[in-house]
Amino acid sequence: MRNVRDYDRFSDQELAELLSEADRNAFSQIFKRYNRILFVHAYKKLEQQEVAEDIVQEVFSVLWQKRENINVATNLSGYLYTAVKNKALDFIARKKTEARYVDSLKNFVNNAVVLTDHLVREKQMKEIIEREISKLPAKMRAIFEMSRNQHLSHKEIAVKLNLSEQTVTDQIKKALKILRTRMGMCFFIMM
Repeated sequence: MRNVRDYDRFSDQELAELLSEADRNAFSQIFKRYNRILFVHAYKKLEQQEVAEDIVQEVFSVLWQKRENINVATNLSGYLYTAVKNKALDFIARKKTEARYVDSLKNFVNNAVVLTDHLVREKQMKEIIEREISKLPAKMRAIFEMSRNQHLSHKEIAVKLNLSEQTVTDQIKKALKILRTRMGMCFFIMM
C-alpha cells in the first residue's frame, strides 16, 4: 500500500500508469499538480473564470471516465493542455456561431420580415420548453429557473438556497442534459 505522500514524488508517467489502474490517489495528485495551471491556460484564452473552471473540470472528468482507454503515459501534460485548448477553441467557435445567429436574428427582426409561421413555431417551442422545464424535479427546476430567468450566478444561487456552488453547477448541468434529451426530437419535428 502506497503512502499518499509518495504520490508527490511520482513522475507524470508513473501517475498516468496508476491512473489507468483506477488509482484515485494518482488522479488526485494529477488534479493537484495540473488544476491551477490548466485553469490559467483556459482563462488566458477565454477571459471568463466560470467557463475556464468548467472546461478544466470537464477535462478532468473525461480523464477519469476514460482513464483505461486514454494513453497519456508518455505525455500527460501534453494531453491535458491539448484537451483544455481544444475545449476552449470549441467554446469560442460556439460563441462565434451564436453571435452570427444573433446578428442574423437581429437583422431579420430589424427588416420586419416576420412571418406568421415563425411566430407560431416560436410560441409552440416556448410552450414545449416551459412544459419540459416544469417536469424537472422541484429543486433542479428552481435552480435552473434562477439561473436562466433571474440571471443569477451559480454562486448567488448557492448562497440563496444554502447549497454548495458545485451542487448548483451539477444541478444546472443535469437539467440541461435532461432538456436536451427530451427536446432533441421536438426541435427536429418543429424545423
